[in-house]
Amino acid sequence: MLKRITILFVSVALSFLWGTTTFAEGSFVLKRIKERGTINMGHRESSVPFAYIGSDGKPIGYSIDLCMKVIDAVKKEIGVSNLRINYVPVTSQTRIALMANGTIDIECGSTTNNLTRQKQVDYLPVTFITGTKIASKKGSGITEIEDLDGKTIGLSLGTTNEKAVKREAARLGIKIRTIMVKDHPQGWLALESGRADAYASDHVLLYGLISKSKNPSQFQVTGRFLSYDPYGIMVPRNDSTYRRIGIVTIADLMRSGEAKQIYDKWFNPGPTKINMPISDTLRVAFQIQALPH
Repeated sequence: MLKRITILFVSVALSFLWGTTTFAEGSFVLKRIKERGTINMGHRESSVPFAYIGSDGKPIGYSIDLCMKVIDAVKKEIGVSNLRINYVPVTSQTRIALMANGTIDIECGSTTNNLTRQKQVDYLPVTFITGTKIASKKGSGITEIEDLDGKTIGLSLGTTNEKAVKREAARLGIKIRTIMVKDHPQGWLALESGRADAYASDHVLLYGLISKSKNPSQFQVTGRFLSYDPYGIMVPRNDSTYRRIGIVTIADLMRSGEAKQIYDKWFNPGPTKINMPISDTLRVAFQIQALPH
């Protein structure tokens, strides 16, 4: 009898130990990253200042810096010191699909976390809060969406901005012609060239586009917010182990104040000349999401 109890105790103890040592192995994302020695990072190419191509041809920005911190934590978790990063450009139309089908392991850009998208993907804590506004040329007479009645607006396909503008136009009963584009540079070119009277996007991205334009003083961002858009780093669904690594990393950055330092690096005024001090809403979001251990 004593022998049986001893064997049972040892079995339970070993099961517990194996469970802790194979904790990371229960993650299908960590498993595939470790097997190939590479993490596939999806990134935007022109979402200034979140993710865009730097002078050396590599993606840089606020979201990229945060993602690098998560990747460092992934390295530690799987015990790999030299994890290769495969940079995969994504657009507003491709990012969800590439995450859902397993092509990318993390997405670093300017992606809004909403309930509809959570049917296909998951998110880490909110890292920025913005909303849809309208950019136009100064002197155009466009200050609110109502001023676009009978005019043309550029919209990036598959974005929350597209839905917000169309929803508000329908609610107000105004007729707006649309030019659908694949990314921000196309939309901005439509505005600069006169093909569109306005371009709608998250207000911070519009300021970024203006800062990179040939004649920044020619453009304006106006009007009320047409949507609420909390950004988050996107990760695959149904892998709580992998997602928790990201949550812990971001929470630690927020608690230590390093997240605010990274924010200031890019927004205050930052290399893109965008002078946007952290909002009270985002400051509170950082405090709330800095979960204790």
